[in-house]
Amino acid sequence: MSFPTPNAMAVTALAPTGTLRAAINLSNFLLVSSITDDGRPIGVSPDLAGALATALGVDIEYQTYPNPGDVADAARTGTWDIGNIGAEPARAEFIDFSAAYAEIESTYLVPAGSPISSFADADQPGIRISVKERAAYALWLERSLEHATLVQSESLDSSFDVFVDQQLDALAGLRPRLVADAERLPGSRVLEGKFSAVQQAIGTPKGRHPAGLEYLHQFVEAAKASGVVADLIETHNSVGLSVAPLATR
Repeated sequence: MSFPTPNAMAVTALAPTGTLRAAINLSNFLLVSSITDDGRPIGVSPDLAGALATALGVDIEYQTYPNPGDVADAARTGTWDIGNIGAEPARAEFIDFSAAYAEIESTYLVPAGSPISSFADADQPGIRISVKERAAYALWLERSLEHATLVQSESLDSSFDVFVDQQLDALAGLRPRLVADAERLPGSRVLEGKFSAVQQAIGTPKGRHPAGLEYLHQFVEAAKASGVVADLIETHNSVGLSVAPLATR
């Protein structure tokens, strides 16, 4: 499709070196499905970044990070121009975000025989919830839980292991991953509904010319409205990822 034409200030703000340096989080399999032998990420997130580079008329350089927390940390160093991660208030302190282009339901996995049947049930004194540290849904839980205790781990795999080995009450995560985890744990179940939806957006470090952020807004809305995001989700078979609603701004 034809995206909105950026002005010179937007191009300079988003690609000051003449190349769009795109930070890509590798930990979400719905957004990055594989990596080529030469290190290029494949999936919805890198493809959308590539489309943005084409719209800006510049080359792209992918910078990959093992988790979104590392992407967020690097925003302070000036090493990337755009970062595709979940938009969260804690990150918005130093990253300007577009509206979301896609979203993913966050919920709980509970063990066999668990009395927890709702999200309110899980936020009670004495309840321990395993979670991957610094994930967008972990940041949401840190802000929102009133009584339950979060037990944080460095990776998705370790958060599952801690959940099982320490016999915790729930495992927080993205629905597609939890459905897969449930198959490894007989009798366990994934709660219906969601406690939040991770809003996957395109961020740019604060302090850039506002024309850059304005163009990101235009680009993302065009990508959603035209079906580009939906096509990428279908192309990469990212079941569990959905197109975010159009922004009202």
